[in-house]
Amino acid sequence: MGDPTRYTKIIERVFASKYHRGAGKVDFVRRDLVDAAHALRIEIPKNLGDILYSFRYRVPLPESIRAEAPTGKCWAIRPAGKSRYSFVLVKELSLVPNQNLAVTKVPDATPGIIAMYSLSDEQALLAKVRYNRLVDIFTGVTCYSLQNHLRTTAPGLGQVETDEIYVGIDKKGAHYVFPIQAKGGRDLLNLVQIEQDVAVCESKFPGLLCRPLATQFMRGETLAMFELEKGNDGLVITAERHYQLVPPEDVTQKDLDNYRNRMAD
Repeated sequence: MGDPTRYTKIIERVFASKYHRGAGKVDFVRRDLVDAAHALRIEIPKNLGDILYSFRYRVPLPESIRAEAPTGKCWAIRPAGKSRYSFVLVKELSLVPNQNLAVTKVPDATPGIIAMYSLSDEQALLAKVRYNRLVDIFTGVTCYSLQNHLRTTAPGLGQVETDEIYVGIDKKGAHYVFPIQAKGGRDLLNLVQIEQDVAVCESKFPGLLCRPLATQFMRGETLAMFELEKGNDGLVITAERHYQLVPPEDVTQKDLDNYRNRMAD
């Protein structure tokens, strides 16, 4: 993130200048960021988009904005067309990995040269998910990576980007599309970004069943995977699993017995 104090002052100013008590949506345009900087007499950031990216994906919105959300709701920034955005009230949903969840060991199939040069960012995470077929393991569907970092447009949203899209087929022959959002490092999984993934898939692949996924690095070679679906009040989590990538010899007979007992339950 750039200058957090400057970013906070600018986004607070934009919200305060547009918000009316009780509103569930607050529209603004990119130019409002510039006007806010001028009004505050602070230097305009060179990359205006980084202000929005920071509060959408890296850090929570300032407390002064969060305080205007009713219980059970939170503010999120959504795209609303070219250079247009909205603060919107959405159902509060935590996509933070549950530290008490059981971990499943998976023999690490990441090619050595990939592991040698991988970083702790979303591209490294997506590579590990791909080479270890974790989408297949997690969903129980045979899946194939169709495209990563797809930049396209979605109705009512303008330009959006999806980290990776998988397509799959199950034992009955049904076809699926799995958009997946990945976050490494300190970035936060974001509900609005997943909503955009769903909108993209519904627009581009209307004949496929859309099952949005999210994944996040935890500690070491452990990662969390989530599946979500549309509920009556927005997206809800339907599954969460944690996988640890280990050398094959580290998967013991005791581990396998435990996994079989999970199936029996």
